[in-house]
Amino acid sequence: MATVTELPELLDETKAGNYFVSNYPPYSLWTEDHAAEAHAVLDRPPARLSPLGIYIHIPFCRKRCHFCYFKVYTDKNSTEVEAYMDAVVEEYKLYAAKPFIGGRKPTFIYFGGGTPSYISSTQLGKTVERMKQALSWDLAQEVAFECEPGTITEGKLRVIKDIGVTRLSLGIENFNDEILKANGRAHASKEIGAAYHNARAVGFDQINIDLIAGMVGETPQNWKDCVAKTVAMAPESVTIYQMEVPYNTTIFKEMKVFGNDIAPVASWKTKREWVAYAFAELEKAGYTIASAYTAVKDPTKTKFLYRDLLWQGADMVGLGVASFSHVQGTHFQNDHDFDSYRARVGRGELPIYRALTPTGEERMIREFVLQFKLGHVERAYFRQKFGVDINERFEPGFEAIKREGFITVTEDGPRLNRDGLLQVDRLLHTFFKPEHRVARKV
Repeated sequence: MATVTELPELLDETKAGNYFVSNYPPYSLWTEDHAAEAHAVLDRPPARLSPLGIYIHIPFCRKRCHFCYFKVYTDKNSTEVEAYMDAVVEEYKLYAAKPFIGGRKPTFIYFGGGTPSYISSTQLGKTVERMKQALSWDLAQEVAFECEPGTITEGKLRVIKDIGVTRLSLGIENFNDEILKANGRAHASKEIGAAYHNARAVGFDQINIDLIAGMVGETPQNWKDCVAKTVAMAPESVTIYQMEVPYNTTIFKEMKVFGNDIAPVASWKTKREWVAYAFAELEKAGYTIASAYTAVKDPTKTKFLYRDLLWQGADMVGLGVASFSHVQGTHFQNDHDFDSYRARVGRGELPIYRALTPTGEERMIREFVLQFKLGHVERAYFRQKFGVDINERFEPGFEAIKREGFITVTEDGPRLNRDGLLQVDRLLHTFFKPEHRVARKV
């Protein structure tokens, strides 16, 4: 087990590359050679009835943000959008008929993108109605829906609420027009207030606001203003990410043109300081810090089932181009080409592109590193589920992080302090198997 001090020296500047850990083992190990493993688990009844989730990828946007690395399109016409949504429904039907369902219905549904609110109210209503006919959502405890403020009207919000959405996530990111423009955002500041007001007017009682710390052009004073405006709006939850610059972003392409090694965004130290400030202000306003990225007003009412269940090994089927899935321990991803995805579904074929079935130890590590993003991990959970004592299994890693002053290990399990929580993604590589560690310049 390597220690934190054996990882590359922490570099303050933001350089290109992925920083946040979203899964394990690394995606680079998912291959076409393993795709048959995904088909095999889908054709097998579940050994245990774990929660089932559905992720619906809506890959359309008005503009592509300069920091975006997702599979999105800004050039599709209404006919192409309609055909894509038809393919999503047909893909859902294919899954609904597979043995792995085992009589289950979705516990959580997540509309992500892209921009789910980009599609028309008619397209959205028709898509959801047809999906529910194939496999009912009547037991769903959470339906989350991402919105770009400039794409929603009061009428569309009523449709979004009518389909059963329980949490609306507003991708505000920043309140300053110059910064929004510099980062390629499609909405303007004047659309933010209207979107939030209309969401309240139609009855949404769970609204999440997304912010990004360290965007191009961000300043200390503007960040404080953004935090103050967020607190004043009083959403039920706030999600804050620190700006990263993956390789397939517009920002990175411009860096290459000018031969720049350092991204034109705030340093990691600065971003951590800004998130720390935001968390402190939110706590003053009565919020609770629920993870490395999230603050909630009332933890008894505001839950993130999509996050928590997925981090506990739940099954999740990802619908749409390039979507990711996790079923009975096997990871897989859909075809990442728009036309090929539609064609394969049109032939009645699941559009699986690559897959990987982790070992039992790797599944345990996956749940551990993901749950560590909450700031604490329950020792009893891993004893019961995996027969592993994490205090013993990960002791060398804990000791290394303890030397940096970020962690306390108790009888209940490890707990990060605020400084550790704000850089948890850097620390997670300590717990990877040696062959999976990636030298990240963060």
